[in-house]
Amino acid sequence: MTDTIAILTGASRGLGAALARGLARPGVRLVTLARRDDAELAEFARAQGAELQQVKVDLSDLSAAQRTADQIARDLPHDARRYLLVNNAGTVQPVSPCAGLTDAASITQAFNLNVTAVMLLTARFLQAVRGMQADRRVLNISSGAGRNPNAGWGVYCATKAALDMYTRVLKQEQGADGVRAVSLAPGIVDTDMQETIRGSDPASFPALAKFQEFKTAGQLAAPADVAARILAYLDRDDFGTTDIDDIRHYP
Repeated sequence: MTDTIAILTGASRGLGAALARGLARPGVRLVTLARRDDAELAEFARAQGAELQQVKVDLSDLSAAQRTADQIARDLPHDARRYLLVNNAGTVQPVSPCAGLTDAASITQAFNLNVTAVMLLTARFLQAVRGMQADRRVLNISSGAGRNPNAGWGVYCATKAALDMYTRVLKQEQGADGVRAVSLAPGIVDTDMQETIRGSDPASFPALAKFQEFKTAGQLAAPADVAARILAYLDRDDFGTTDIDDIRHYP
């Protein structure tokens, strides 16, 4: 019998890759969703005695996201003690002042990945685990950008704010005995997303110098360290008591 079924999106880089390695433990069946397979993760999971299924998918393609969500739900074993869904995949693009947000395709792609795909995966997860006596948890990786405005991040802030509110609705619907859900900000992590941010046009992102200083001053947290803290948070007995949270509250 598998102890834990864990589904993780955005698993191939940065925080997602670190979360995948933290979840790859004996007794865990880990299903990762990413745009590419990770051969090193496969080797690591075998060494740890974890069962790993890697699904290559672009979650901003909603048809592909829907098919993947349906397939995962159909294949989900029903005898595990715990079921986890960690929605980590996301994008900060497009970065632009609101007056420059005229590329409908790039805006749509961001909302598809940051919000709509989360809703699709979560809906199928909820259906698959409905009525189970197992421990069932959804963790949505949000951002402080969803709670505090940043010029140039109209799309990113809006998608993360939407993710926060969606999680609050989910928690309300599920009640005390249903699936537990949290939208968690991970802080400022040294990932490819931060590198992308530092490469922004200063005319489009006025806070650029501040984010560059985070890097030069060594203020970016290591992905492995943040992942360890997030997974410890995910294991807490009181997980889900607070629907909107920040890992920086838990040193």
